[in-house]
Amino acid sequence: MTRRYTGFGGQARPGPAIPSPNIWNWPEVYETENLAQDADGTLWSALLDETGGWAGRDVADVGCGDGFHLPRFAQDAASVVGIEPHPPLVERARARCAGVDRITVLQAGAESLPLPDASVDVVHARTAYFFGPGCEPGLAEADRVLRPGGVLAVVDLDFTARPYGNWLRADLPRYDAPGVDRFFARHGFGLRRVTSTWRFATRADLEEVLRIEFSARTARHAIDDVAGLSIRVGYRLHARRRASGLVLP
Repeated sequence: MTRRYTGFGGQARPGPAIPSPNIWNWPEVYETENLAQDADGTLWSALLDETGGWAGRDVADVGCGDGFHLPRFAQDAASVVGIEPHPPLVERARARCAGVDRITVLQAGAESLPLPDASVDVVHARTAYFFGPGCEPGLAEADRVLRPGGVLAVVDLDFTARPYGNWLRADLPRYDAPGVDRFFARHGFGLRRVTSTWRFATRADLEEVLRIEFSARTARHAIDDVAGLSIRVGYRLHARRRASGLVLP
């Protein structure tokens, strides 16, 4: 997804966003990818376990992109707010969720969430903004908007899990996956590794998605590595619950 540099105090200010080429440039292909992801439901099950669920609760999806996951949360949540910095994706998310009263889509960045203090129970971020050192302002903002006992759930790809992690490392050899895990541990997060399945309707869909996710060379290797219509993909799920009471020294 994207990171946007914004002001604090609950009001977003214009600033540069780090581009997310896959969904920015090929939103229709990214839709195909979203439809293929987590075909076995293991990631959603892990999210339910780690957050305690969101039935009747208020949810914020940070870096929501074009809003693919917002209706899924809204099936059970009392309210859902999607937050996304990239204007074209904001418009796509609003169009997707038009007519669903409990869903709101706002344009803002993770470093300045346009939400009141202690206003949500779950903050969800999937492959968006929270990538380790440097995301501290976003962590602070998530804590600000969470109610006591609320949960920040950060989902990112697992660079150590084959085969998808191999392709990630080929394109991002300097990415320090153990260092990122240590960063989240220092900030009080638990870590749960989840292996899920991406399942595509056609071979052409699978190959098209791999081409938007990786360099041309790595995509060719990935396409050669996959024989059928499914890919096993590892995720890291970091979760941290906001303290629910006064903590005395």
